[in-house]
Amino acid sequence: MVQSHRTAHIDGLDLFYREAGDPQAPSLVLLHGFPTSSLMYRTLIDELSDEFHLVAPDYPGFGHSSAPDPQDWDYTFDHLADVVDALLDTLAVHHYALFVHDYGAPVGFRLAERHPERVTGIVSQNGNAYDVGLTPFWDPLRRWWDGTATAADERALAGLTTREGTHWQYTHGVPTDDLPLVDPGLETLDQALLDRPGIGDVQRALLADYGVNPDRYAGWQEYLRTHQPPVLAAWGRHDEIFGPDGARAFLRDVTDAQVHLLDAGHFPLTTRLAETAGLVRGFLRGLAA
Repeated sequence: MVQSHRTAHIDGLDLFYREAGDPQAPSLVLLHGFPTSSLMYRTLIDELSDEFHLVAPDYPGFGHSSAPDPQDWDYTFDHLADVVDALLDTLAVHHYALFVHDYGAPVGFRLAERHPERVTGIVSQNGNAYDVGLTPFWDPLRRWWDGTATAADERALAGLTTREGTHWQYTHGVPTDDLPLVDPGLETLDQALLDRPGIGDVQRALLADYGVNPDRYAGWQEYLRTHQPPVLAAWGRHDEIFGPDGARAFLRDVTDAQVHLLDAGHFPLTTRLAETAGLVRGFLRGLAA
């Protein structure tokens, strides 16, 4: 079905979102990661919109949504969740499955904690909720959060928003034979949006706030144990940001969690689209059964 590109006025901001499929069909809300936007889901939306209703927003400061100055708007994961929550209310999407990737996990699990009765299931693709999923990639950030960062740590932090950093996110862990499948246009557009004036400050604010998320893991795990939402973890096994132990850990808390480790890196949709779409389609059909 045709994919629409829309904008809603939320919290004084213009919030861009992609939408496709019949609104009366089961809904899947797709929450993107860093450094990208809802762009990462455009092909998955096309794959699934014949059977499901899909909504994929750009957070404030990302993609085509408004990007106010951090002095004027509080860039925290709580606030991102507030905005997505308000968008779903505006669209009258009151029952939905979540697809979370990277930054999408702390946004999505906040929504699930707030509205467990609304969430029909969770697809996690390299969307972490466990300490064991945090790799050494996070060590410089941990020191930055606790005030012990070195000059080398500061350089590593600054590198996250560079073209080299964006290229690494898309290509690390991708098997050599699959590298031609990685569309360079994705990182080019992501980088162009990152390079806009003021966006570096936005990203730094969110990286600073990310430090609160590991402390929230216990609450998210309690939500999983208590409510037992169906979970599909379709995870790039070679991801050096959120390691595969983060996928396996869902089995601790959700009795029937499905865990599939894909031969991919941090962005499995770039190289394992058909495999991911097939897993998600089967999972969503199971929710409706």
